[in-house]
Amino acid sequence: MAAHDHRPLAGHAIMSKEESLVNQKRAWKGGLTLKRSRPFLYTVGGLQKFETDPASRGKGDIMIELKEVSKSYDEVRKAVDQLTLDIRDGEIFGFLGPNGAGKTTTLKLITGLLSLDQGSISVNGFDIEKEGLEAKKRLAFVPDNPDTFQRLKGIEYLRFIADVYGVDQTLRQQRVETLTRRFGIHDVLNQMIKTYSHGMKQKIILCGALLHDPENWILDEPMTGLDPASSFELKQLMREHADRGKTVLFSTHVLEVAEKVCDRLSVIDNGKLLFVGTMDQLKARYADDASLESLFLRLVREGDQEAALAAEAR
Repeated sequence: MAAHDHRPLAGHAIMSKEESLVNQKRAWKGGLTLKRSRPFLYTVGGLQKFETDPASRGKGDIMIELKEVSKSYDEVRKAVDQLTLDIRDGEIFGFLGPNGAGKTTTLKLITGLLSLDQGSISVNGFDIEKEGLEAKKRLAFVPDNPDTFQRLKGIEYLRFIADVYGVDQTLRQQRVETLTRRFGIHDVLNQMIKTYSHGMKQKIILCGALLHDPENWILDEPMTGLDPASSFELKQLMREHADRGKTVLFSTHVLEVAEKVCDRLSVIDNGKLLFVGTMDQLKARYADDASLESLFLRLVREGDQEAALAAEAR
């Protein structure tokens, strides 16, 4: 296959060395091996890339919609500035930007953890401020900080979350069993969360967030602290979720992950949206087949220059 051949590999996934080792270990133990849903994988310049049919990206029903959203913490600088964006069903949408760009603020606005200064946000048609309870029933949020109820056991935390979302006993047992085994924490569920490592805390929060199987997953730096096997499992779950016609919105600093996983992506800096579209559209903008990292840096530099010129004009 040529270095820049974008054809999907026929029916099989190329796995990393770490993922192949996971499969070997599971096979030795008689367990299930890792699988990927189709269509999912392209090779771009030797880089494995998760993918859906390019013709279908960003063309489904709107699941999350932001209209002219602004937020300031000090009434001077806007952490989010007139942001308009829609995320559609059946897609994994990446939210990229440097530190302090406004990613986490935007995600917290979508989930109702912060109030809007201006604009509106809807989740599945429900306004996050006017119909907050209905909107929140339809989303899961994983924050960038995995600190949670330290004095609860893992299983107690999951039961508590299942109670909050009204997940019935039979269904919750099935989902707890499935999720905790996929993330490798089933054997520590009777230990207190305060004894967990950072990565284990991240996994228990992920399991809790996904228990009620909401239409929209909102994940803030979800790969942080995860080992390679768990990171792969999460990417697999994200792809499966989107392939069922649902939505995944996640922020990340790991550009290689975004390039592999995302159907569409956006770049934000200084609270302003610099780009929304597919990797192919981003490359077409610069007539360049460079990596996401290179194109991302160019976008951010342009955004900083525009912000500096705007500041001088004031």
